Formats: sequence, C-alpha cells, structure tokens
Amino acid sequence: MGYDTYETLTVRREAGVAFVVFDHPPLNLFDEALIADLDRFHTEVRADDTVRVIVFESANPEFYLGHGDMRLVVDPAVAQGFLAGPGPGLLARYRSLEQVTIAKVAGSVRGSGHEFLLTLDMRFAASGQAWFGQPEVSLGILPGGGGTQLLPRLLGRSRALEMILGSDLLDAATAQRYGLVNRALPAAELDGFVERLALRIASHPWPAVAAAKKAVDAAAVLPLADGLTAEGELLWPLFTGPAAAERFTVALAAGAQTRAGELDLEGLIDERFGPITAGGVRVSRP
Repeated sequence: MGYDTYETLTVRREAGVAFVVFDHPPLNLFDEALIADLDRFHTEVRADDTVRVIVFESANPEFYLGHGDMRLVVDPAVAQGFLAGPGPGLLARYRSLEQVTIAKVAGSVRGSGHEFLLTLDMRFAASGQAWFGQPEVSLGILPGGGGTQLLPRLLGRSRALEMILGSDLLDAATAQRYGLVNRALPAAELDGFVERLALRIASHPWPAVAAAKKAVDAAAVLPLADGLTAEGELLWPLFTGPAAAERFTVALAAGAQTRAGELDLEGLIDERFGPITAGGVRVSRP
C-alpha cells in the first residue's frame, strides 16, 4: 500500500510502525477534507498486516488537531454533507482498530480533534507546548463525538465536568496529572521516546500484542471474574505457541533467571529481539 495520495496527511512506515502526520494548513481543522483522508487511511491500514503500531503527530507546532468545522452549525448544506459522509462513524471505527494507536501531541487540540485523540490507545504530550480543550459548551452545544462518554472514563466525573463545562484549555502537566495523557515529556525528548516505544511494541510477537490489547479492553466492559476468564482464554494459545517457546528458550540461554540477567532483563530481551530500524540500527532503551 502506498499511503501517498492524501490531501491532509503524510505517512511513512518503518519496522511495523506507520507514522501519520496531520498536515492541513493553517489549523489542521477537523473538516470534510481531513475526515475523508482519515476515513481512507483507516480502511487501508486496517487491511495492512505489516502495520502494527500507528503514531499520529502534527506538522504544525501550534495546532495538533483543530475542532470541527463551525459551518456545521450555521450552514445546513455543510451539515447535510457531513451526515451523508464518513464522519458520523469515524471515531468509533478508530476505537475498534486492532493496531496499537499512539498520539504524540504538540500544539493545541480541541473539540472533534480532541475527541479523535480520545479514541487512541495512548497519548504523550510536549510539556509547555501542548494544550487540550473541549470548547463546545461555551458555544452552545456539547461534545458529540464521544467526549462526554470517554472523558469521564479517563478523568473521572468531576474532572471531566471541569474540562467540558469550563470549556478552557488544560496544559500538558495538568493533562498528565488528570490522566488524559500517559506522560508529559520535555519537547526535546518527546520524539525519541514515542518512536522508541512504537518500534518496541511493533517488534513484539503480534499475536501477543493483539491479545493483550483485547484483554485490557475487556476490563472496561466485563465484571472482574469474567475479565479474568477472558484473560485466561487469550493467554493459553500464546502460552503453548511457538513464538513464546522460542523467545523463552533464547532468553534463558542469554542469562534470564540469573542474577546478572535479571538486573536488566528488559535490556537482555531487547538485545535479542528489539526493533531494528530501516538503517539497520537496533533500537534499545535509553
């Protein structure tokens, strides 16, 4: 797949990771053009078993993703076009992607763009350079792309209400403290951290990654006893499969379960199985 004819996105692939850049000047507005490209990218990447992780970032340091096109409220023709297109179901389709999805945020992200962010599996932000907002209530509507449902699950009811009803921006440090982002990192460290994480995940046996994601997602919808049952059902085929047997054998031979090996077990595993970039360089933890 080429991933090379989008109007508002650019895509590069490396070692099982698709790096997707929003490039829709001047604001990365979440409008018809961006929605159409995101819909087509979803269709293509969903069918691409060479892509295991997707990282979304922005070419614009001021705007990560914009809010929805305000003409949806004031121009009936724009609203009708949106309803007839791929927009209404787009965010639900991204939530259901099997691949691991990661946001690398610098600049502001608001409204529908922020609700897109909420559909992703992980979010990382540049300290002092990333801001998050849901301004809809201040304009007389409410977040209708899942914001009222997803934010309470991430932040808790009171903090979700603060963000939605206050209609103000959260900075990256507050977003981390509230649980909206996984980490707020110095801007100079953000690119390297997210790239290493994405490549590291993509280097793991894919059945294990996919099963682990399903098991974690089960926790959101099942009682604990049923979730533990689902976890066991997902584990057993991996536990008895060839990939685990091979990797455990190699790890033991390399020194796992010895004092020296266990002092840096993750480094030992990376040395044998860690990702190799297109330039032939093995990516390791810092």
